Amino acid sequence: MVTLLLDQTRLEVVLSVTERALSFHKGNVIVERSTITKVQLTDDAWTWLRGVPSPGTYVRGVVAMGSWKSAGGTDFALVRRRRASVVIDLEGHDQYERLILTTRHGLALVKALRLDVSDEASNVADLAAAAPKKKPRVRKAPAPLPAT
Repeated sequence: MVTLLLDQTRLEVVLSVTERALSFHKGNVIVERSTITKVQLTDDAWTWLRGVPSPGTYVRGVVAMGSWKSAGGTDFALVRRRRASVVIDLEGHDQYERLILTTRHGLALVKALRLDVSDEASNVADLAAAAPKKKPRVRKAPAPLPAT
């Protein structure tokens, strides 16, 4: 599973040894927060893949890891089976146009990106759990209708 670290200036996708080998990527993927334009949650990350793996590993329906080149640009994918995923659109990043990541922490990432976080990188799931909870909105009961 992908580990996401977030601080005030950047999002870091921490890759395990296996993920590095299968994605042919030497280090972690680092994205400046200012380059993130949109974050979308999806149940089927396979529909978001575009182009061909170059370099990367692709086994249909099982795993897609690495860089994906297409006419629209280069994406980075870490997709496993049919699990919940997050799609992060980037603008102005020097290497990628989009990140497609299989993670259980997609909702936590969306919440954490809305927060002002510390200078030290923290796990996205921990940040979202520590966020202050909003009070539920109490709606007033409708006024009774006049008798006719």
